[in-house]
Amino acid sequence: MEAHKGDRLLTHGRTVGQHDRVAEIVEVLGDRGTPPYRVRFGDGHEHLLAPGPDTVVQHTGCTAGRDADIT
Repeated sequence: MEAHKGDRLLTHGRTVGQHDRVAEIVEVLGDRGTPPYRVRFGDGHEHLLAPGPDTVVQHTGCTAGRDADIT
């Protein structure tokens, strides 16, 4: 998993009735965009997060530099 400051992490609910959670990455603590990440949830709560397989990255902002190698 690779993410950058400003990207969002979407963690899917694991059980019936559990809602998905969205958090914005405010700091990348791993090398080259890897976990762990310091994230901020919508209520302002910040947390240190090492995402599991139920989490996906939603890239935001300019991605031209990141996708330049893909043709």
